[in-house]
Amino acid sequence: MTVSKYSYITIFVVFSINFFPGLCFTTFVFGDSLVDAGNNDYIFTLSKADSPPYGIDFKPSGGQPTGRFTNGRTISDIIGEYLGAESFPPPFLAPNTESDTIFTGINYASGAAGILDETGFLFLGRIPLREQVKHFKESRDYIVKVKGENETMKLLKEAIFSLTFGSNDIINYFQPSIPFFGSNKVAPSDYLDYMISNLTIHLKELHELGARKFVVVGVGPLGCIPFVRAVQFVRGEKCSEEVNEVIEAYNVRLSGLVGELNQEFGPKTMFVYANSYAVFMKIIVNYRQYGFVNAKQPCCGAYFPPFICYNKGQSQDQNRSSSSFLCDDRSKYVFWDAYHPTEAANIIIAKELLDGDETISTPINIRQLHAYRF
Repeated sequence: MTVSKYSYITIFVVFSINFFPGLCFTTFVFGDSLVDAGNNDYIFTLSKADSPPYGIDFKPSGGQPTGRFTNGRTISDIIGEYLGAESFPPPFLAPNTESDTIFTGINYASGAAGILDETGFLFLGRIPLREQVKHFKESRDYIVKVKGENETMKLLKEAIFSLTFGSNDIINYFQPSIPFFGSNKVAPSDYLDYMISNLTIHLKELHELGARKFVVVGVGPLGCIPFVRAVQFVRGEKCSEEVNEVIEAYNVRLSGLVGELNQEFGPKTMFVYANSYAVFMKIIVNYRQYGFVNAKQPCCGAYFPPFICYNKGQSQDQNRSSSSFLCDDRSKYVFWDAYHPTEAANIIIAKELLDGDETISTPINIRQLHAYRF
């Protein structure tokens, strides 16, 4: 990736930053398929969401796939809208980005990616956290070229940096078919410590590059997603307790890390821990109260291997496409496919993370973080 990718938008970015300060919501999104906005469309990978019915409810694209691993908007999309964003941060690898890309923010997330470089290697291509931070450095270099170092630091100080990682690292740990995580794999506690230590390195690197407002998202209850329940042979309405116990242990470490970083960097930096586990588990347990009719099976794709959500042919009615097990009403399902929530579930999660109390977001919630001034 070269700086020339951004050369044609120089004049517009300078105009925007100088004349419309504070009017736009700027965010830099790092993560996995839960927040990927299409980066995997531009790499060679088995982890793609570039064909129908993915995106069937994504209005900006007219229901066409955008690379998002759900039927509509992701959690980060929805939070951005609630905070005033007029457009979604485009994927970093997209060749034709909007003229206000840098000012609005950029999405670096990649399906199958993890905190660890080796995570997701069975999918071939993916962009791990280390590479996503490298891509952000390229974006930052461009902003510095346009605005200079001081103005760049001012811009980054007000932007929100969100990191949604860990799910794939933990799923890979429990998959016996992966050689790296074979019978001699380390104890869960050692593996979680390794994840945290690697994440810490990259969080501090982003801070060094100018990030000051962080949202660090915990891992959700993967033991309840259709894929894990199937491969762990979980029956009935139960979730995999083994997987969820490891996730809870990781989230305790992650929450502790956020507290430590806030103490280390002081009041001119704010790290927020987003407890997605609590939010999503509440939806699964009380799904009928939220208007759902199914919290176990995916709306699209099989409930057993190979778990593929695909379109075999489009009928005249887009909502009734000849697809693999596409449900009749997507708003009534918690899970879109075997791994990811529907837009309906994402809306609930986004609202909770945005305005939740200290049990959901700590030390402050995301709306408060957006308004936070140093």
